[in-house]
Amino acid sequence: MGDPGADVVVVGAGVIGLTTAICLAEAGMTVLVVSAEQPRQTTSAAAGALWGPHLVGMDQRIGRWAAVTLERLEELRAPRIGAGALAGIVRRVEGMAASAAGSGPPEYAAAGSLTPCRPAEVPAGYATAWRLSAPLIAMPAYLDYLAERLSRAGGTIAIGPRLRTLADARAAASSARVIVNCAGYGARDLVPDPDVTAVRGQAVVVRNSGITEFFVGSGAANWPLTYLFPHDDVVLLGGTEELASTSREPDPGTAERIIAACAAIRPELRDAVVLEHRVGLRPVRPSVRLEVANGTETDDGVTVVHSYGHGGAGVTLSWGCAEDAAQLVLEVLG
Repeated sequence: MGDPGADVVVVGAGVIGLTTAICLAEAGMTVLVVSAEQPRQTTSAAAGALWGPHLVGMDQRIGRWAAVTLERLEELRAPRIGAGALAGIVRRVEGMAASAAGSGPPEYAAAGSLTPCRPAEVPAGYATAWRLSAPLIAMPAYLDYLAERLSRAGGTIAIGPRLRTLADARAAASSARVIVNCAGYGARDLVPDPDVTAVRGQAVVVRNSGITEFFVGSGAANWPLTYLFPHDDVVLLGGTEELASTSREPDPGTAERIIAACAAIRPELRDAVVLEHRVGLRPVRPSVRLEVANGTETDDGVTVVHSYGHGGAGVTLSWGCAEDAAQLVLEVLG
């Protein structure tokens, strides 16, 4: 497994790992991504992927990373990238965010125009609602794009046994001088870092009968988190935020309750054809860890750069954080 000539080993093939690997490869580094899962099997593939910080420790870096990523996503959906490669994958979509608690604008309001809904427009069970637009990314097709872009830049993805320690990543590329740890929830055992906690998310993919707008609702009595994200011929329905639950198996009862909650917003979803179930473990941490390690993680002097703990905001922070992580690596390599 691996590429003995790689300059950098990136651990993890989710959105953070792949985006970081792309930034490094496009900067001229020879990059190897090692993962126990294909990109389409990672937590990133289960993400709702509406742009906006969610379940992530907020500090001064988060707004900047989100803004950089928003700019990159807008660039990706622009026609000038040619051939419509991301048509239908990265889009700006109109929708509604509702709150049962009557809170203010949603945390991702900066993504576009924001208009408060009139009382008659607020769905039953909610106190306030806002209309807005935001980038919406179709996962896992976006992960396919990232993997292909990495390949074009000369990077490689190697799928193999789950790593037990960061030192094990060194065996994948004997020449590597830097290991970038983008293991997500896996960092809890890999580092180890007990500050990383799983927040389980389950979603249901159904056939789309014509829905074009997204909906996100929080705090309703019938279901605490309800969302529906249309992606052409399918709609992603969710969701859950189950603290410390690590099961990757879909729960049938949970799926039924998700569909019922979404059907309360859009009745046509009640009899929608179920195509797929998705489950992911959001890597929640008090703050994102992006730093050069102190040198104790491996026993042969290889530098480790950590980039994990992005919670439910991996896609939202991906390009901004990846560019900073790549800069740290380039400084190490001189």
